[in-house]
Amino acid sequence: MKILYEDNHIIVVVKPVNMPVQADETGDPDLLTRVKAYIKEKYAKPGEVYCGLVHRLDRPVGGVMVFARTSKAASRLMPQFAQKGGAGAEKRYAAVVCGEPLPYLPAIVECWMKKDEAERKSYVVPEGTEGAKKAVLERRTVCVKDGLSLVDVSLRTGRHHQIRVQLSSAGNPIWGDQKYNPEAVPGQQIALFAYSLTFEHPTTHERMTFTALPEGGVWERFGDEMRLLSAGVSCVFSDPDLLIINKPAGVTVANADGGEDTLESRIASAGIKAYPVHRLDAKTSGLVIFAANLKAKEALDEAMRLRTVKKTYRAIVKGVPDFGGRRFGTLKLYALKDAERGLVRVFEKPRPGSAEMETFVRVCCAAGGVSMVDAELVTGRTHQIRASLAHIGCPILGDDKYGEREFNRDPAYKALKKAAPLCLTSTGLVFGFPEGSYLERLNGAAVRIEAPFEKEMKLWCASKR
Repeated sequence: MKILYEDNHIIVVVKPVNMPVQADETGDPDLLTRVKAYIKEKYAKPGEVYCGLVHRLDRPVGGVMVFARTSKAASRLMPQFAQKGGAGAEKRYAAVVCGEPLPYLPAIVECWMKKDEAERKSYVVPEGTEGAKKAVLERRTVCVKDGLSLVDVSLRTGRHHQIRVQLSSAGNPIWGDQKYNPEAVPGQQIALFAYSLTFEHPTTHERMTFTALPEGGVWERFGDEMRLLSAGVSCVFSDPDLLIINKPAGVTVANADGGEDTLESRIASAGIKAYPVHRLDAKTSGLVIFAANLKAKEALDEAMRLRTVKKTYRAIVKGVPDFGGRRFGTLKLYALKDAERGLVRVFEKPRPGSAEMETFVRVCCAAGGVSMVDAELVTGRTHQIRASLAHIGCPILGDDKYGEREFNRDPAYKALKKAAPLCLTSTGLVFGFPEGSYLERLNGAAVRIEAPFEKEMKLWCASKR
């Protein structure tokens, strides 16, 4: 039992795998009894020690748990675990799943579940089944390796064996799950771990987060990814020379860009040294490359200078870009930096001090006054995609710098902006390196994710047909 934090009101520990949370008919050592014994010995408590159990984990699952040391603390913690989201407690789980690789797009998984008391198992059942309860979770694929997917899971409801049942019923059973994975080999440890717990302290009311990492077994394949995940970084690809991070909107890339919360600082907090190779605007989400060593950084910097790394973005824009009746074309424009206003001005022809901007644009789908487009950078200028699309009358939804206030505030498009305030995501990278480059072995390697607004946009277009 590893202790992460303790004071007069709470104690936060890491539950060992295969240990019941409280005593059961097996008579095996349980976590609650161990915590009580620890408190009694350390603080020389006479008589029975109070320790409040405010939430649970399945016996085979390890991870972060909090116990209340007073009844008042318990009464204030328990409602947080009953309330999912918002001011409630948040438990995040990491799972390694089998089956077809899951898409990187965050997804809400909903179903109805019923527990079979005799079998001590739960099943997905049709809505309306007597005794069934609705089960909701959010899952996001972090990375895929050797046919296995590392998945980040957050519960919206708390049902018996919920994560195990929902992922299994979706065709992605958890590795080593003896109950719900028919391919699990006896002796394998289930790859499900509660790696992060956030709650409000019962007396100070401070919002606190505690993390822990699983050890051994299949988790060793995802060591760096798990350390980064616990630091709030989603690493979708890694090798000894580079990391590719899926940046959330609102976070800057490098410490040099300013701000206390950066991807670079988060990576460093995970004990990993990495060098940012290029940037995304703070409001833009998606793929960012970090070099894992100086030799790799030199090779990546050269590839960026030679423009041999292909970068693709996806965006939702006003109207439909017009390329003479075609759904694709190249925007060739010129940018002049306006340092005072912190933006670029765009012109059709060269101006003194201007730089050429070239962007290939393809319309993916369009309906209801908006379209989803892919934009591939041929050159790489400041705000290139945002400024270029706005210049042709197709500003990006949510872009307050180059866009249109009325368009951005239109309630008709509220659902499209729900997952991304700025509907612009770096979704694709294809590597190219010159002959003799240190990273030549990665030529042709590609990474692709889905934009957070992609699903909503496809549903939007389907509903307008």
